[in-house]
Amino acid sequence: MNNIPQLPVAQWIDSLVKWLSGFEGFFNAITNFIGGIVDGFQWVFDIIPIWLAIVLIAGLTYYLLRDRKHWSMIAFEVVGLLYIWNQGYWRDMTQTLTLVLTSSLIALIIGIPIGIWMAKSNTVQLIAKPILDFMQTMPAFVYLIPAVAFFGIGMVPGVIASVIFAMPPTVRMTNLGIRQVPNELIEAADSYGSTSWQKLIKVQLPLAKSTLMAGVNQSMMLSLSMVVIASMIGAMGLGNKVYFAVGRNDAGSGFAAGLAIVILAIILDRVTQAINKTPSDKS
Repeated sequence: MNNIPQLPVAQWIDSLVKWLSGFEGFFNAITNFIGGIVDGFQWVFDIIPIWLAIVLIAGLTYYLLRDRKHWSMIAFEVVGLLYIWNQGYWRDMTQTLTLVLTSSLIALIIGIPIGIWMAKSNTVQLIAKPILDFMQTMPAFVYLIPAVAFFGIGMVPGVIASVIFAMPPTVRMTNLGIRQVPNELIEAADSYGSTSWQKLIKVQLPLAKSTLMAGVNQSMMLSLSMVVIASMIGAMGLGNKVYFAVGRNDAGSGFAAGLAIVILAIILDRVTQAINKTPSDKS
């Protein structure tokens, strides 16, 4: 075995990164674009008074659930958000939410069309599946290396790493949802002379909504799971508080910030699940 030459995988990757680094203008454009989205979300969160933000979040949850059985969830949201405010983590929470929303939005914009393409072509599905497996099984820390190499440090590389890590569920569930649409409905749409675009918009996507939204929920939760890891490359937010607490061996501050992340995760999970429910589910 010792006589077998070692494949220069590390050298190949280094050469690829060095070659891609030559496209500095392209990566700067992406940085500016994503940075604009991040700044936009953060600007909105900063101008809304905290008390009003809590009222709006509770009101949105009430509108989506519309069921007295879920008053406990609304109460949890209010108490949880008041806890975050009380601990002085509100702006850190909004920075984390900005990272999650930005990465989830980009993952949807890229992932849903790829999922549709996979559903329409078995060849694309055959090619995309190993790539998605690779994206999901690669340790999340590895994504930080190219993110820093191409985009520096800060929120933008954190968003990029989160997008790569969180996009596969959206792609897979979009593909699965469209493929699960009954052939009888597709044939009926064909018999009425529907175009491919009309079938997609009026038949396949509406019927695949439940499965698609499950993928959106998973992608959002995976994005949130990256906040502590992204803090290692300068992404601000609650993850940054946890990261520094670990470095100082400060169990109290780390737990307090970690609890804020848990509260945010539960709120995002319940809200996205509520969007996925039909009116009959809510009654």
